[in-house]
Amino acid sequence: MTTTLSRPAGPRRPRWATIASYVSLSVGALVFIFPFLYMLVASLQETKDASPSGTLPWPSNMWPGNFVAIDAAIDLGRSLLNSFIFTGGVLLGTLLFGVIAGYALATLRYRGRGVLFALVLLVQTVPFQLLMVPLYVMTVRTFGLADTYLGMILPFAINSTAVLIFRSYFLNLPKDLFNAARIDGAGEVRVLWSIAIPLVRPALLTATLLTFIGPWNEFLWPFLVTKKQSMQPLAVSLANFTDNAASSQANPFGVALAGAVVLALPAVVLFVFFQRHFTSTDLGSGVKG
Repeated sequence: MTTTLSRPAGPRRPRWATIASYVSLSVGALVFIFPFLYMLVASLQETKDASPSGTLPWPSNMWPGNFVAIDAAIDLGRSLLNSFIFTGGVLLGTLLFGVIAGYALATLRYRGRGVLFALVLLVQTVPFQLLMVPLYVMTVRTFGLADTYLGMILPFAINSTAVLIFRSYFLNLPKDLFNAARIDGAGEVRVLWSIAIPLVRPALLTATLLTFIGPWNEFLWPFLVTKKQSMQPLAVSLANFTDNAASSQANPFGVALAGAVVLALPAVVLFVFFQRHFTSTDLGSGVKG
């Protein structure tokens, strides 16, 4: 006869504590989402309503004319395409070079590795604005990359923050996995591609989100590289439109917020799509014992 032993149930949580936690979480969610809700509602207002009641979507005051006005002025489709090309190029370079540099700093043993890591940390303390003038001279005058996508992408192609993120994750991987692969004859490229990268998916997602937000919202550097409206990303086009033409619209406030909605929407969608994948990887699952 088999006796099944069950673990004693812990003390039940009081109902008032459960209700209080749900209420506090709901209030926190409302506070967090309120700016986005206000931005969306105000972008659809025909007449500006900055009062507290303006946060409610009154059907009599809702219309898509603000988005139509922006599209007529800056060609939203083309600007969005430019933003995706610029951001996609930066993202590709950041992930590629970040993974390679992070892996080399974390797992390989060579002379000068500590000095290189110190230089990566030093780059973190230098604001991009201090480097903008020499980068502009190098990119536009020396390399002749004015009015090109490559000229916009090149200064952002390597991100020291991504290097540090990947290095941190690679350091947490069991070294026995790498040693076993090397004993079996795998080279470093094979070890990186087949062993290391599949185990650092959270790092890839984190670097993707952090990298996407930066170039997607960048407007100063692309504006310096090209003055052609047909090549300017959405952030640059919206900034020019807000400064020069938004005041002539029937509802400049709504038009400006409509531009903000268009600019923020891809980042929000990307975060919502990726947030379910932010789970810790079982780094030790491939090691026996």
